[in-house]
Amino acid sequence: MALSYKELLNDVKAFIFDVDGVLTNGMVTIFPNGELVRNMNIKDGYALKSAVDAGYNVCIISGGSNEGVRTRLEGLGITDIYLGVHDKIEKYQEIIGKYRLEPKDIVYMGDDIPDYPVMELVGMPCAPQDAAPEIKAVAKYVSPIKGGEGCVRDIIEQVMRVQGKWNGKFYAKFD
Repeated sequence: MALSYKELLNDVKAFIFDVDGVLTNGMVTIFPNGELVRNMNIKDGYALKSAVDAGYNVCIISGGSNEGVRTRLEGLGITDIYLGVHDKIEKYQEIIGKYRLEPKDIVYMGDDIPDYPVMELVGMPCAPQDAAPEIKAVAKYVSPIKGGEGCVRDIIEQVMRVQGKWNGKFYAKFD
C-alpha cells in the first residue's frame, strides 16, 4: 500500500523551492529602466523563516536572477540561494551532498517544466494549484493555493505540524 503524502512529511529535513510561480505568482512588473519586480507573499516569508529557525535546510533554486529576490530571502535567514540556474539537477545534487540528505528527506515545490527533473528525484514533490499539468502529474501533493499566494506556507506548515514543530501551543488548537 502506498504511503499517504502526510506520512511522507515525517521524513522531511529540507525544503527546496523555485521562485517564479511558487514564491511569486509568476508575474513581473517591468519598469522603464528594465528592472523586473516580483511580489512575494508575507505568509510564505513567515513560514520560510520559521523553517530556518526550526533547523530545516531551506534552499532556493531558480532560473531567475533578480538580486532583490536574493536580498529578501537572505533577510529570512536562507543561505542556500541559487539564482540564474539552468541545470537544477546539478544544484540539487550539490545540496544533497552538502547536507548528506536522501531523496526522502526533501520537499521540492516547483510549478513548471524546468522543475520536473528534480521533482522526479525527491521524496516529496509538491506544486502550487496553478502549476503546469506535467508538474501536477509528478507531484505527490498539489496545494489548493496558487503560486505567490501562500502555497509555500501551506507545505511548510503541514510538515512542521506533522513533526510537532509548528510554533507551539497557541497553534495546536487549530490541528
